[in-house]
Order: sequence, then C-alpha cells, then structure tokens
Amino acid sequence: MSTVDETVRLLAATEVFGDVEPRELAEVAQVAVPRHWDRGEVIFREGDVGDTCYLLRTGAILLTREHQDGRMVALAELRAGNLFGELAMFRGERRSATAEVIEPASAVALLANDMQRLVRRNPDLALKLLASLAERVSRTNERLLQQSFQTVAGRVASALLAQTKTRQADGAPDADVLIRSTQAEIAHLAGTSRESASRFLATLERAGIVTLGRGKVTVHDPARLRNYIH
Repeated sequence: MSTVDETVRLLAATEVFGDVEPRELAEVAQVAVPRHWDRGEVIFREGDVGDTCYLLRTGAILLTREHQDGRMVALAELRAGNLFGELAMFRGERRSATAEVIEPASAVALLANDMQRLVRRNPDLALKLLASLAERVSRTNERLLQQSFQTVAGRVASALLAQTKTRQADGAPDADVLIRSTQAEIAHLAGTSRESASRFLATLERAGIVTLGRGKVTVHDPARLRNYIH
C-alpha cells in the first residue's frame, strides 16, 4: 500500500475526517508530509509561529503550557488518531502550547492552506474541528479543576491511573503495567513540581504499588492508586 493510501486510511479513521470523500482526502494525503520523532523531542513550543497541524499515527505527545508561576501544566496526552496544532488551520496562529514527544512517535503534517481548502469544500468539517477543540478544552478545564482541589498525592495518583488506563486500552495487562514516562513528565501531568512528585512516587514504591526505573514506572496494582485520590 502506498504512503498516500495509508494516509487516506488514517484520516478516514478519525472522527473529524470520517465523512469526507476519499477523493478529497487523497488530495490532502498527497501533500501531507510524514514526520517521525524520538522521545524527548519538542515538535513546537508555546509562542512559536505555526502553519501546520499534525495527525498522530503512533506514539504519544504531551501538550503543556507554562503557568505564570513558572510551573509546566499538562493540557493533554495525545495518542494515535489525535489531531494537534489545529489552530493553524484557521489562521496564522502562535502556538498556544508546547508539544513534546513522550513515546517515539510518527505523524503526518498537514499545512494550513491545504486544510483550509478542504474545510471550504466541506463546511461540516469546520464544525467537527471546533467540536474537537471544544472537547479538549473541556477535558483540560476538568483536569485543572480537579487539580485545584486535590492534594499532590491525589494529583500524582490520578495522573498515574489515567496513564495506566490508556495503556490498558492499548492492550497492557491488568497488573504490572509499564509506563514509559519520566518523573518530570508525570509531574507535568499532575500539575506539580518534580520534587513533590518524586517524593510521592517513592512513597508508592515503598508501599509496593509501583517500581521506579530510569524513564519508566511499573504500576503493579492500579486499583490501589484510588486510595490516594480524594
């Protein structure tokens, strides 16, 4: 199967592009650019000028913003099938977040001009894009609201449990779930400092709930994380 055909299938499998005619998707796929990143690479930074959006094929991306107090706040963890950088479709827009690779990833890059032509031919596509953005904003607001009321322990446990569920949805076992995230990345997801997250992770390790490694955490008993979520 050609790269164009693979890209058409990837686009067609998403909720946003699912109803677009294959012929039109093929036009976009023909000018889409395959991209690959290693863990730790930054795709774009908050404040950068951007005219490209990306559809994630494999791996995982963490979107973060810098809080006014200097903390990095996680907005979303994106996996295969997710679109990011969408604001570039509507206008020349500075990036509202930083996108960092937390698992080796591949994607297709879509230029704003190409996407704008597709939107003009398919007005319903604009509504789907807005709905996708609105859903992400809603999830972000919910996460930030939870973090404002939770203790550090609760936030870190919630972040670990969410990552565990995501990996289980991708086929990980019920126990001994491997999460390839650094303690700094977990801290970002939890909206806390690396030092605070590390102290609580050490507590979980002493309790036998997790085992810590370099750039990874193994969650032995995910259900016990709920005991720390208040």
